[in-house]
Amino acid sequence: QLQLVESGGGLVQPGGSLRLSCTASGLSLDGWGIAWFRQAPGKEREGISCLRYNDGATHYNDGMEGRFTISNDGAENTVYLQINSLKPEDTATYYCAAMEGPEPSYNPLDYDYWGQGTQVTVSS
Repeated sequence: QLQLVESGGGLVQPGGSLRLSCTASGLSLDGWGIAWFRQAPGKEREGISCLRYNDGATHYNDGMEGRFTISNDGAENTVYLQINSLKPEDTATYYCAAMEGPEPSYNPLDYDYWGQGTQVTVSS
């Protein structure tokens, strides 16, 4: 059983940055694809980026490349999401999720495990 725990969210002013962490336990992330999603109130869950843990290959959903950077720390079984130039519309709960398989996906139904989410609020 894989457990995922997100951290690093908080209240930040527009233009600021955050680094979110997704730490896995229970299983090694080798062989898994890890993705970051977000969900704002009243909106559908939206995929941001995927990372293939074995080789670190990354993929970004349309419109997400530039301010978002996904990366991993193999020694810590952790995947990060760096968010720069934060905007009020980035306010959402951010989730990480894990799926088996090498191909990127932004369909939440493809993911087997989810974290509990971390809240990001962008406001002055």
